[in-house]
Amino acid sequence: MNIKKIRQEFADTMLEVGQNDEKLVVLLGDISHFIMQPFAKEFPDRFYNVGICEPTIVSMAAGLSKVGLIPVVHTIAPFIMERSFEQIKLDFCYHKLPGNLITVGSAFDYSNLGCTHHCYHDFALMKSLPDTQVFYPATCNEFNQLFKQAYNNDFLKLYRIPENQHGVEIDPLKVKVGESVKVVEGKDLTIVATGPQLKNAMEARKELSIKGWDAEIIYVHTIQPLDISLIRSSAEKTKRVLVIEEHNRFGGLGNDILCELYNIRDLQFSSLAINSFIHDYGTYEDHCSNLGLSVEGILNAVQKDMKK
Repeated sequence: MNIKKIRQEFADTMLEVGQNDEKLVVLLGDISHFIMQPFAKEFPDRFYNVGICEPTIVSMAAGLSKVGLIPVVHTIAPFIMERSFEQIKLDFCYHKLPGNLITVGSAFDYSNLGCTHHCYHDFALMKSLPDTQVFYPATCNEFNQLFKQAYNNDFLKLYRIPENQHGVEIDPLKVKVGESVKVVEGKDLTIVATGPQLKNAMEARKELSIKGWDAEIIYVHTIQPLDISLIRSSAEKTKRVLVIEEHNRFGGLGNDILCELYNIRDLQFSSLAINSFIHDYGTYEDHCSNLGLSVEGILNAVQKDMKK
């Protein structure tokens, strides 16, 4: 079955929103321009392929925001979040301007191109700036819903688009900015997953049930603002929390959750994340397996770090 890519959903959503909001302007960094042709042809005065000039794209977008338009900047994650961080910090955040940054190449999606095309510090960088929001939609519906809910608010938004989807059916009514989703109820272990790793969390839950665990699964699509109330209530019930994410351990979701839950008495906590640069080449699946971001990795973490 041919599953629609979230990048295609990005293009379709821009056309849908652009038809209803004449303030929407899209700027590309020489990627996705083929799938963006319907938007470009219908709104040629609101579409710019700026090329591989990422700091310039950010500054242009900030200027558009300053005059009341709604910019959407789209390119590969490391080239906008790391290469252009100064422009994001000064041109947008220093001037308190809203806008939208939509990246592809999530974490190590560009696995065959090596660590120059990886980006696993983007959440930490964005969260360090004031008046920002961070989204990690891992299905087409999540991107469409989250973008339409937030694109014209007063914050600078980052939408990290992954190549892989989690494939778990989630009620569209539960996809709301700033709200996590309890996917499955459980009683003695809380697994918090974000991005495509929800798939592994759900598959691991089946294996854990055979071993006598009843895992509660919480899915986080909004990294900032974080719905800590749902996670905390689950942690207070189970007393055991495992976080799995495709982000560096420092400044990631697991770090944020631990900072909020540290005072829960007798809490057992563990996380699966990225500890350093990934120097090796391989497939996305290879990297996940090597990093423990897998069903086996979850089972090993529970066996090693969780005691009943």
